[in-house]
Amino acid sequence: MQLDQPVRYIGITPIQAIEAILILIVGVFLTKLIVGLFRKTLKKTKLSEIVVEFLAKFLASLLYVMIILLSISALGVAVGSAVLGLSAVIGLVLGFGMQDTLTNLTAGVWLAAFRPIDIGEVVTVAGQTGKVEDIGVMAIKLLQPDNTVVTIPNKLVWGSVIVNHTRMKTKRVSVDIGIAYGSDLDKAIKLAVELMENHPKILKNPAPSVVITALADSSINLQLRAWVKTEEYWEVRGDLIKGIYEIYMKEGIEIPFPQMDVHIKEMP
Repeated sequence: MQLDQPVRYIGITPIQAIEAILILIVGVFLTKLIVGLFRKTLKKTKLSEIVVEFLAKFLASLLYVMIILLSISALGVAVGSAVLGLSAVIGLVLGFGMQDTLTNLTAGVWLAAFRPIDIGEVVTVAGQTGKVEDIGVMAIKLLQPDNTVVTIPNKLVWGSVIVNHTRMKTKRVSVDIGIAYGSDLDKAIKLAVELMENHPKILKNPAPSVVITALADSSINLQLRAWVKTEEYWEVRGDLIKGIYEIYMKEGIEIPFPQMDVHIKEMP
């Protein structure tokens, strides 16, 4: 079999097939190299990581399309007709729901531009809470505390309320606790304030405080409020819950639990 003679039923010579394969292999290698250098260069600028990743992935997509068109050209197919055929396919896909893809792509652009979330931050979006692991052109990935990965389309992210739990450097810890009616309220508040003031990781400014939030059915509800560094939030919150319980038990301040008294009246 001659390498320059077309194969029967296919119409492509072995040389053309080899050229197309080489273009794909070399093209993929060069694309990864170019995108890597492009990403490295952008990281030296003031652009955020989300914008850098978005632009890098967009450039990679364009380069892969060019590689595919070059491979098609190497097989002897006119690139113009290939583009025309590709356009026809795209038009057909658009009629069957490509709108969602374009919406996700557009939402990805807005996320990259306005940066309501960034990689490494803990957010609540579309009813899901987790650490942002990846922000793509079509979707984001959240890593939840139980090591579950959740993928959310960009259109749902941009179209919903976004709560960013770690964007700010400091955060307020709030711990609710109830004490029984008849307890020494001033003493209870003083003990809670002292607990927070003596904690090494609670900030002095703003100063910790205790407020009365409600006179409930079976308790006077208090709320301990303290400011901490965001990364120490859960540690301090756990310390306060444990600490206030132990202090109140030691000092004889009753923490009531819901109960119901039933009085039985005998009929004459």
